Amino acid sequence: MANWYRRVFLLAVPLILSNLTQPLLSTVDTVLSGHLPGAAALGGVAMGGIFFNGIFWTFGFLRMATTGLVAQSHGARDEESLRLHFWRGMISAVAIGAAIVLLREPLIAASLSLLGASPDVRQNALVYCGIRIWSAPAALANYVVLGFLLGRQHARMALALQAAVNVVNVAVALTLVVGLHWGVAGIASATFSADWAGLLVGLVLIRIVWPSGAHRPSTWSAIVDGPSWRHLFALNRDLLLRTISLVAAYGWFTRTGARAGDATLAANAVLLNLHWIATYALDGFANATEALVGEAVGARRAGDYRAVLKASTVSAGAVATALSLLFVFAGSTLVGIFTNQAPVRTMALRYLPWAMALPLVSVWGYQMDGVFIGATRARELRDSMMIAFLGYLALAIVLGRIMGNNGLWCAFCCFMILRGSLLAARLPQIERANFAPAAV
Repeated sequence: MANWYRRVFLLAVPLILSNLTQPLLSTVDTVLSGHLPGAAALGGVAMGGIFFNGIFWTFGFLRMATTGLVAQSHGARDEESLRLHFWRGMISAVAIGAAIVLLREPLIAASLSLLGASPDVRQNALVYCGIRIWSAPAALANYVVLGFLLGRQHARMALALQAAVNVVNVAVALTLVVGLHWGVAGIASATFSADWAGLLVGLVLIRIVWPSGAHRPSTWSAIVDGPSWRHLFALNRDLLLRTISLVAAYGWFTRTGARAGDATLAANAVLLNLHWIATYALDGFANATEALVGEAVGARRAGDYRAVLKASTVSAGAVATALSLLFVFAGSTLVGIFTNQAPVRTMALRYLPWAMALPLVSVWGYQMDGVFIGATRARELRDSMMIAFLGYLALAIVLGRIMGNNGLWCAFCCFMILRGSLLAARLPQIERANFAPAAV
């Protein structure tokens, strides 16, 4: 068992570092906009960030499906399937990204209208979204690249890719915003540049780690095989519905906060950035779980599956505890880094205890996601998330009326508990489906 803890950490630590670089795209945006005059710039960039998180999370199945399928093919030592999964994922990503660009105007208008905001915040959000949306094909293709690297357990390569993206983002943002005073337009242009640079770096990394596969694709007839695409469509459909429920939960949270005023919206955005930092850290263990569970399922090794489940969950729980303690002792300092707007800081500190609790209540849902993604059990992911969302919605409406913004945060914590508990109750289904014949 000690060896499995070591394997989990060797895979998870680079993935944690890699994942922690991902929110830097929105964190850098938040920090820079938080130091622009007035709260409208921060609110607009926060609103734009929610829009892109919603759009890109909606199609997060590109990364999740690729990880699970590639990990299982890796465990089964099936090189042909690896090639097919990669190319089908890339074709899907480019097609979806192109559709987003073509439909950009109605998408942005409808999303910002649903989220709700003051005219000043909305204007800044329109500027941000109108520039950054042109990177959609690159951002989605990067999901496939990351999914492949993760499924093949190339954690250091995933770290290198994310580091490159964020170096470009920080360098361009500082140049455009601090040096040239482009404001919100500079923030969006930096993120746009980082997404496209990341895709170029990712393709180079794929060529390095997979020289015999990436540049020699399977035949076109194998790639467009009808039954395989139908299977992929069913998997992606369930993951899409699962993700839409998750995005809807964040969207409802943002909309409710926006209706309480610009200061509350901005304060919630600051605290959500703390939540996202913790999420990406904990997702390192969830991502490691995806790869190792997928490998165990592909190789049909029940003992490995159980060892991974125990080692990754215990390790993630320990890190979640450490993150909660970090927010307890350094939360006020972190809030001050995100914004120097006094009303926003005061509001954020009022609700900081909820951000302190979130790592401990959310880690179990992330871990269960990793298990079910690795096993490609998308139907269970879909059903559990939809039920959890409905429970959250009811709680948010009731508690919001009673407790205001505190009620909204309380409902959000309950949502995280629900998503983990519902999946944990379905764990026996994975063993029955994949290991029952061999587990005697």
